[in-house]
Amino acid sequence: MRRIAIVGAGQSGLQLALGLLARGYHVTLTSNRSAEEIRQGRVTSSQCMFDAALQTERDLGINFWEESCPPVEGIGLAVPHPEKPGQRLFGWSARLENVAQSVDQRLKMPYWIEEVERRGGEVHLQDVGVPELERLAASHDLVLLAAGKGEIVNLFTRDAERSRFSQPQRALALTYVTGMTPMAPYSRVAFNLIPGVGEYFVFPALTLSGPCEIMVFEGIPGGPMDCWQGVNSPEQHLEKSLEIVNRHLPWEAERCRNLALTDDKGFLSGRFAPTIRRPVLTLPSGRRVFGMGDAVVVNDPITGQGSNNAAKCSKVYLDAILARGGQAFTPDWMNATFERFWNYARHVVAWTNTMLLPPPAHLLKLLATAGQSPELASILANGFDDPRRFEPWWFDVDQCEALIERTLPMAA
Repeated sequence: MRRIAIVGAGQSGLQLALGLLARGYHVTLTSNRSAEEIRQGRVTSSQCMFDAALQTERDLGINFWEESCPPVEGIGLAVPHPEKPGQRLFGWSARLENVAQSVDQRLKMPYWIEEVERRGGEVHLQDVGVPELERLAASHDLVLLAAGKGEIVNLFTRDAERSRFSQPQRALALTYVTGMTPMAPYSRVAFNLIPGVGEYFVFPALTLSGPCEIMVFEGIPGGPMDCWQGVNSPEQHLEKSLEIVNRHLPWEAERCRNLALTDDKGFLSGRFAPTIRRPVLTLPSGRRVFGMGDAVVVNDPITGQGSNNAAKCSKVYLDAILARGGQAFTPDWMNATFERFWNYARHVVAWTNTMLLPPPAHLLKLLATAGQSPELASILANGFDDPRRFEPWWFDVDQCEALIERTLPMAA
């Protein structure tokens, strides 16, 4: 029986652990927090997952919240009018071909950790540094690092060629709330792009206490939405969230008249630089550690792809480990496996990076035209499930114009 160690108890690491246990591998999982500590802790992400990523969970039989999680049935976009306060410049929405879902990681990850134990995996609670990695590498056939935060991630070398940004591009905040008026006639990610300020989006989710909505704020550094410094208490965070929505997005404020936090840990703020890292870490002993998920590809949440990337990375790695059989997990194999994931993730990263920059004229025209063309709105909405669908027209002016011309007659 091959022995695999996984450091980190997030979407990618836990999904891989459960997949390997189902195929008879010996799995050691290390986490710096227990299931109960995660369950009782602060929210960690917004984690809206689209159908292709959800399918990777279904394939492993670990989609335990499929029936109880509120569906996200569509995607919508609105842009405030720069000269007419309180009005939209344009807006549209479209249904997803298959629903998306968001399950609070405080609900999901503890259950998955306990499921690892139920299926015979070893779970160790400890902070992991180089000495612990050395011990794991000496006693296991493969060690994967799936932690997305902490100093341990910085052991992996930043890939300067693939990392477009060296500084955070947004001031980020999350607010889990109840009491929001639902979107009609179908639930959706309501995405609001505020030029010069940032982005706000909100969507249904499932948290510890039941259905909720997650408010996500993406403030341009130095702008009016970069305002979370000194906001420390739950009450202050909710007040600031409402202040932003009331100031910039009156149509969203209408939905927020009766808001309450889901719990006193249902909020988060911070910032990080989107970063790609090289996937192979060589320890002082010469043994190797293989990075996965957010340890090697951390994307800004503006396009909602973080947990989707993690799930798809886990699928690529699981297939590669199973295909390897009894052969050694060499650095060449690690790099080749990562490149198979990167062949998908690079499209996600390229698309996300464009959303962090001032939009060029062809993209503004594209987004505005979707308000007149249901076909184009549907193409844009369903690209979130697989961002490879955005190529080449998202990046190429002529291809973009051709798509607009092709879809506009449908509007008539």
